[in-house]
Amino acid sequence: MSNQQISDLFNQMADIMEILGEDRFRINTYRKVARVVHDCPQEVSELAGEDKLKELPGIGKSSAEKINEFISTGTISAHEELLKKIPADLPDLLKIPGFGPKGVAAVWKKLGVTSLSELQQVIDDRSLEELSGFGAKKAQALAHGIKFLESTRGRILLAQAVASADAVVGQLRQQVPAVKRIELCGSLRRCCETIGDVDLLAQAGGEELAKEIIEAFTHLKGVKEIIAAGETKASIRFADKNVSSEEVQVDLRVVPAESMGAAWQYFTGSKHHNVRLREIAIKKKLKLNEYGLFRDEKQIAGANEAEIYKKLGMVYIAPTMREDRGEVELAQANKLPAVVQLADIRGDLHMHTPASDGRSTLEDLVAAAQMRGYKYIAITDHSVSSAIANGLDSKRLLKHAKNIKALNEQYDNFTILAASEVDIRMDGSLDYPDEVLAELDYVTASIHSGLTGELEKNTNRLLKAMENPYVNCLSHPTGRMLGVREPMQLDMNAIVTKAVETHTALEINAHPLRLDLNDLHIRQALEVGAKLFINTDAHDVTGLKLMQYGVATAQRGWARKSDVLNCQPITTIKKWIKKKREEMS
Repeated sequence: MSNQQISDLFNQMADIMEILGEDRFRINTYRKVARVVHDCPQEVSELAGEDKLKELPGIGKSSAEKINEFISTGTISAHEELLKKIPADLPDLLKIPGFGPKGVAAVWKKLGVTSLSELQQVIDDRSLEELSGFGAKKAQALAHGIKFLESTRGRILLAQAVASADAVVGQLRQQVPAVKRIELCGSLRRCCETIGDVDLLAQAGGEELAKEIIEAFTHLKGVKEIIAAGETKASIRFADKNVSSEEVQVDLRVVPAESMGAAWQYFTGSKHHNVRLREIAIKKKLKLNEYGLFRDEKQIAGANEAEIYKKLGMVYIAPTMREDRGEVELAQANKLPAVVQLADIRGDLHMHTPASDGRSTLEDLVAAAQMRGYKYIAITDHSVSSAIANGLDSKRLLKHAKNIKALNEQYDNFTILAASEVDIRMDGSLDYPDEVLAELDYVTASIHSGLTGELEKNTNRLLKAMENPYVNCLSHPTGRMLGVREPMQLDMNAIVTKAVETHTALEINAHPLRLDLNDLHIRQALEVGAKLFINTDAHDVTGLKLMQYGVATAQRGWARKSDVLNCQPITTIKKWIKKKREEMS
């Protein structure tokens, strides 16, 4: 039972009600329920029963009844009744980027549009342009939105968005050297795991420079389409095969220096975070928007982003934390956690060599790690069950470990741990017997097959693995791959609790396809005191660069340096490993 399914249903009910022009209070209530369910780290199906559900903030009696109805039947009757009130294909229009319920209501009620194909028809015959509130530019943007929706049907990975943004910014800086600043905004700056489009903000001192920036932006190498171009903002469809196979929409706004900070804050979001800031501003009899913070008509902040937060009576909030999950209240009380930084990482304990399916030699990985300033690494080649990854049998593993330990002796101020990424079998046992695991310095356990089982079976599989005295970490615990496969059904509360009981760390896998644990599960783990590793799962030296995405995900989960074991000295990690072996053997 997926929280996402329930969240999606409540959001769709809110959308339909807004299209129908129904009560605004109920609409907002449904949207809040959708968000609470989405952000709940525990499966709400485990909270079945009105009283337990009502303990969640924003879940009242009526909403709890609807959630329980879905848990019991797989449907919500109120949702089914709402669907009967609109044409069957009308909700598809809401999938178009930037096209909300009000716009959908207008084209349906005034033009009779009920599907994507009919919307395309009124765009083609130009009747949409005559509709109040639309016009030629809006019609063109919707046409591009339909095309993009049909070609992608989804979002791109964070790393792909970063690569495309870097390519655009790099070209723009070369072509317009006079540009003062170019900054990332939106979900990309917040390091969300997938990105809909890339938002950029440029600072310019004057109309002529703004025009020059827009002109250069819309004619960059890699521009496939110019969606829109005005005096201070433009949108393009961009693709650079050297950085990503994905085509992405890039939006650019150009603002003057006096509004740069306010615009950067505003266009970074999230929407919910911005709503909270505006509410605080109103209480202080101020006005906050993308142009600045104002008292009456006088701007009192705007050039500097941090000054916006200061004037609102709070400390600066890192972009990765701006999701309205309690960060605003903590910032007001000056109690925000100091989240982990990339510079805090001292080592990487998940990587592969050609002994299994890696592509860089052990020596090359050591050199690359040292170049990054690391003090230690763990070589975790696959175990025998991962046949497709050339997994090592016990004999090969012990020989491999001996070679790693011999190389380790050659370094005075750097440690190489002889380790393994050991598969967890269907019954929760491990690929190697304990006497083999005892010869290793470090063990991370993971699941690579049989990920589609039932919640209880999957959970018990991991719980049993953590009971092994030689298992120090669970790698990519939910097994998800973004855009490829869903995570395993797991009782994460049981997992994180067991992690604490057994002195087993949980991995934040930094690979952009995984980012597993996700931010919500990280918060859940930290609440019970679980420890984390942030690892890259590198299969070559370039893979070590992925650490930035793991750190960003850790920040989104509010992890501090003290929560992350590979921010600690190698002596601390060795003591932690020894403690589990002694206590659980």
